[in-house]
Amino acid sequence: MINQRLFDHYKIDTKKNLQIKNICPRPYDTLLIDKNGSCYACECTSWLPQSIGNLQLKSLDEIINSKTHKHLQQSVTDGTYRYCNEHQCSYIKSGAVLHGQPERIQHLRLAIDDSCNLRCPSCRKGLIFHKEGSAYTLGIKLADKINDWLYNYKQPIQVHIGSDGDPFASHVYRHFMEQTPERDNIKYSILTNGLMFKEFHTKVPYVINNLQELGVSIDGASKETYEKLRLGGNWDKVRRNLDCIAELKEKHNFRFILHFVVQKDNYHEMEKIIDLGVEYNADRVWLNKIEDWGTYDNFTEQNIFTPTHPDNIDYNLFLNNVLQRIWKRDDRFIECPTLISEEVRYKNKN
Repeated sequence: MINQRLFDHYKIDTKKNLQIKNICPRPYDTLLIDKNGSCYACECTSWLPQSIGNLQLKSLDEIINSKTHKHLQQSVTDGTYRYCNEHQCSYIKSGAVLHGQPERIQHLRLAIDDSCNLRCPSCRKGLIFHKEGSAYTLGIKLADKINDWLYNYKQPIQVHIGSDGDPFASHVYRHFMEQTPERDNIKYSILTNGLMFKEFHTKVPYVINNLQELGVSIDGASKETYEKLRLGGNWDKVRRNLDCIAELKEKHNFRFILHFVVQKDNYHEMEKIIDLGVEYNADRVWLNKIEDWGTYDNFTEQNIFTPTHPDNIDYNLFLNNVLQRIWKRDDRFIECPTLISEEVRYKNKN
């Protein structure tokens, strides 16, 4: 059962000073498909781990209209959130105000291939790369079924690519982007490590021309920190790709976001990554708390958010500097919902 103190059915929007019904829209507007074809009514499988069907066995329309899907939707409408994981969900942990009950799918999130050219310890234990074999074959099959569904979907929708692997390193995702239907109602959101963007973005021009948001996960604002945490990465190469992205943004006007997973080895660069975002004309800089996905051999050592961690006090000093910059700008350039609550964010800076 969800902690009702964090997720009351009615909450106060501290920014607008209004009481609103607190309904998470994700089970209504979001569909996530993983590499096995399992479908979820949330943007993260660890937040709402109950599958609503499998694309290998049923069509997307059957899954969307299933009783299981409707049942999950009811669990947020009645305010119980009984299938949600309060220990993982960023919205619940931050006490975010959510509202909305959309009538259709607006976000399709693809996690159908975990291939990546990096082996970051915050994500995986080793290099994963599929260009043949059963995982690759299934990924291509899922990509084709998704594209067939998109071809017949007439409503506006945003397709999110890259929550598990890198879209430009993955042969499955490149196949998907090369074959995606050319329809004006489809927009795209891509999350990448940025290292292969300059090399491959010209091969998927329709996706780039309809790109709504591009996120780059970087986790370091210096060569030493970046290459320590982004194993297999090259600082000079990622900077060249960021130059390319900044230039392309001027032409296509997509939202550009830098993502930074805060941990022991990089918390001292939180301000520097904000400066880097300004340098490359990013629209947002996201500072996210490190999560234990079972890939770290030394997660306790990296988890500076524990009060007993030897660097916790020092981390909070750096976080206070970030808060001062948030209050000074008074906008949403810096996002850090897993580090601070909305209440802290909007309290009087004086």
